[in-house]
Amino acid sequence: MSLIPKHANSLKDHFLMATPALSGGFFAKSLTYICEHNALGAMGIVINQPLGIPLAEIFEQLDLEAGCGNNIDQAVLAGGPVQVEHGFLLHDEAGSWESTLQIGPGTWLTTSKDILEGIANGDVKGHVLMALGYAGWSAGQLEDELADNAWLTVAANNEILFATPYEKRLQAAGRLLGIDIHLMSDAAGHS
Repeated sequence: MSLIPKHANSLKDHFLMATPALSGGFFAKSLTYICEHNALGAMGIVINQPLGIPLAEIFEQLDLEAGCGNNIDQAVLAGGPVQVEHGFLLHDEAGSWESTLQIGPGTWLTTSKDILEGIANGDVKGHVLMALGYAGWSAGQLEDELADNAWLTVAANNEILFATPYEKRLQAAGRLLGIDIHLMSDAAGHS
């Protein structure tokens, strides 16, 4: 199985599944959605580690009065260990926000406060995930970790990203590869 897709040099719009080789630390049992991957490095958002605070609490901290939209009660995620004081929002509606990057078909990343105002006002009707912090890799670092069998990769799926419960996302991504991630051994082999 190839670690990096042969059809591309980038893992953008892919999931990174932590293998048992990452048994400790922040990334243990994590599923990361890759938002950027190029010669300079990679950036992603961990999508299966809720912080235990609802999005409504973020609205309170920002003095935003939230309506009764479908996104305000969801948990905010621990997106990664970098810039944990900054919010990153993955969503499936394009919108016209100040700082948005399209990641894949039907998936955008926004870092500007105006999308939070849109959610609070009920202007955002689609799915939204908010994370504090992100995961980052310097040039070549992710490739080295892939070679060390720390991660498995698979093309991202919006059903897993937005509709699968947090605690089932890693297992669901593994099923895309036809494996049960929880049955993998932490002993890696190289051929």
